[in-house]
Amino acid sequence: MDNRDSQEIRIGFYICHCGSNIAAMVDCPAVAKAIGKLAGVVLTRDYKYMCSDPGQELIRKDIAEFKLNRVVVASCSPLLHEKTFRGAVEAGGLNPFYFHMVNIREHDAWVHTDKAEATEKACALSRAAIRRVAKHKALEVKRVSVHPDVLVVGGGIAGIHAAMTIANAGRKVYLVEREPSIGGHMAKFDKTFPTLDCAACILTPKMSEAGSHPNITLMTYSEVAKMDGYVGNYTVTIKRKPRYIKEDVCTGCQECIANCVYKEPKFRDEFNEGLGKRKPVYIPFPQATPQVVAIDSRTCLNFKGGVLTDMCKKSCVAACGEKQAIDFTQQEILQEVKVGAIIIATGFQPFDAARIPQYGYGRYPNVYTALEIERLVNASGPTSGHVIMRDGTEPKSIGIIHCVGSRDQKTNRWCSKVCCMYSLKLAHLLKEHTGAEIYNFYIDMRTPGKGYEEFYDKLLEEGVHFIRGRVGEVTDWAASPEEEGKLVVRVEDTLAGYVRRIPFDMVVLATGLEPKSDAQDVRRLFNMSCGSEGFFLERHPKLAPVSTFSDGIYIAGCCQGPRDIPDTVAQAGAAAAEVLVLVDKGYIEQEPNTAFILDEECCGCKSCIPLCPYTAITFDATRKKAVINEALCKGCGTCVAACPSGSIVQNLFEDDEIFSEIEGVLAHD
Repeated sequence: MDNRDSQEIRIGFYICHCGSNIAAMVDCPAVAKAIGKLAGVVLTRDYKYMCSDPGQELIRKDIAEFKLNRVVVASCSPLLHEKTFRGAVEAGGLNPFYFHMVNIREHDAWVHTDKAEATEKACALSRAAIRRVAKHKALEVKRVSVHPDVLVVGGGIAGIHAAMTIANAGRKVYLVEREPSIGGHMAKFDKTFPTLDCAACILTPKMSEAGSHPNITLMTYSEVAKMDGYVGNYTVTIKRKPRYIKEDVCTGCQECIANCVYKEPKFRDEFNEGLGKRKPVYIPFPQATPQVVAIDSRTCLNFKGGVLTDMCKKSCVAACGEKQAIDFTQQEILQEVKVGAIIIATGFQPFDAARIPQYGYGRYPNVYTALEIERLVNASGPTSGHVIMRDGTEPKSIGIIHCVGSRDQKTNRWCSKVCCMYSLKLAHLLKEHTGAEIYNFYIDMRTPGKGYEEFYDKLLEEGVHFIRGRVGEVTDWAASPEEEGKLVVRVEDTLAGYVRRIPFDMVVLATGLEPKSDAQDVRRLFNMSCGSEGFFLERHPKLAPVSTFSDGIYIAGCCQGPRDIPDTVAQAGAAAAEVLVLVDKGYIEQEPNTAFILDEECCGCKSCIPLCPYTAITFDATRKKAVINEALCKGCGTCVAACPSGSIVQNLFEDDEIFSEIEGVLAHD
């Protein structure tokens, strides 16, 4: 313990004007003068910007000149600058935990309108800090080693880019994807806005490189089942689902597909959004990585039993020949990997258009979602790029409805960010493929990105029609001969000021982006937080946009919120950079505000163990005492508050510190 603990308490108090953020509502000199009268306070100062270099230098000089052994700064949020001021105190020769920070900006100046009352509140909060800091003890930051390997969960463009960045830096990466191939939603796109680059031409090289990279272990058709450990030392259990194919043996020759007993594809093709069919043995799409087939046990005759099994085996197994890559005995296995950091890039799911029944999706065959149109216009899609509707005809008129499942109090209130631009892209592609008359129905046109407004202007020049107004319904009821056999869009044209009925051959619903249906399960698995809309929550929207509240776990891409491909790739790169900072350093420094157990007072009741959200508490059966792993403890205080015997204590939140702080708030000295 620092020898200052036994010395006379000498406190320096500093109050920051924060420009006018605090000073406009709090009389800072008056607060400094009032605090200067308190016992133990030997110095008070008010300064315009305490977080600036001159402000920090002021603290360092005063510690030496006035022999300060405690420091209190009243300014903004500790989340922003506690680390800054602790560094200044340490540079002055003091233990950094002899410092305490008072938030008089968010907790006072920004939430009050009466200057006199705000000033009195600032005095009360500062008195509490003065009494509290006198009880502080010298603490030490502990170092924990970091495992150099990294786990990336999700094999879309975000996961691929993050994995490649880390792998190219020389680190081992495990890339886990639940589907049989990496690629995510981007693999389904035909072109990308606003440049109309071929999506496959951009993505396929990255997929191939990731699949063959010596530092990347690709684990497709797999999911994370469990995570244990703490930042720098995570043990992750991965569930490997059976493909019924030996991945290290299969060459991707696809002879088993050609010789399947089903001569024609019969089952729903998930990759083509159900617009095409596939066989029980399949490769999701031509550029799939890895180029390894998968066998669907739900539809394969081998799993039906009896004569059907024998017939099935004689087909695909015989076709595989000497390679013998097919293995119908495969079982689900669990594989453990140890990593130091984790990136979550699990992506999004499109809004289910059937949730808005008035638009007719699932009821009228020629109402499509945007992702279905992506597959129709794609050369590798179910119609080889020919836009043919379910009735076998080519559309001559097409309506595209924006904001389906976005900006709607009944479904999702948020803007899905990409819908305007991808609707414009689809309008261009559909016009290019069919020459149809195309209408876009929008609420507001949002094209804020680089080259986006120019793309919108290009569509105007191409003769695409734009009608501002939320569509009321899509119906097949004909009010006139020209509407017979058509889908009729009923919409209020807010610019023209009247309700219109416009007949179409095809209607496209620009569905928004939603969190994955299992986002809450993933959140609990990785000890993360979600916002009110269900997307994963970052530590700070501006200062830590890819970090989570669980150290060593980062987020990238649409799992955090709707975003386009450039933003997704940029965020994936940022997450990879944060990971590299962590693993390259080789260790992390942990805050000492952890809980500890007073063995002589612990009765071994175990009531604290199930309450710990970080599984940091275990039970020592030999001593019949609870034990806290400091590396896992995050200092949340749950166990401290719940312990019936009061045997759990938390550094920086000991009883005498808290009671002194309360007395300071209530005092009037």
